[in-house]
Amino acid sequence: MVGGWPLAIHQLNAKVPETEKITINLGYVDLGHVDLMVQEGFYSNRSDFIRTAIRNQLERHADVVRQSTVRKRLDLGLRNYTREDLEATRRAGEMLHINVLGLATIAQDVNPELARATIASITVLGALHAAPAVKAALADRMR
Repeated sequence: MVGGWPLAIHQLNAKVPETEKITINLGYVDLGHVDLMVQEGFYSNRSDFIRTAIRNQLERHADVVRQSTVRKRLDLGLRNYTREDLEATRRAGEMLHINVLGLATIAQDVNPELARATIASITVLGALHAAPAVKAALADRMR
């Protein structure tokens, strides 16, 4: 209690991680080349080298990626689905077809029943953050 009033703490704007960790396998010679480039000061570390290589490839194929994004009707970037969003969808008698290139999040207070009642299909190229029970409930709808 603070000043006779109950103290309630609410987390506002929970921070979403800006990166997703991935694992890759490289041959020893390729890894050695990466380490040499780092040692010579071209890159600050292995991750910097790999991020730069990926960005270069994405830039090289930008036109194809852009066309595919439009053709597949993908939402680009961050897309957050709150409990309120899904409840409004259910009240409207609609179903969502989620198509995201980037990060899709389903709020932690969304239960599996609400997710199944409102999400007809889900395709995420990137990362999906949702409670494990929600992911399990939507497993047959993920592409």
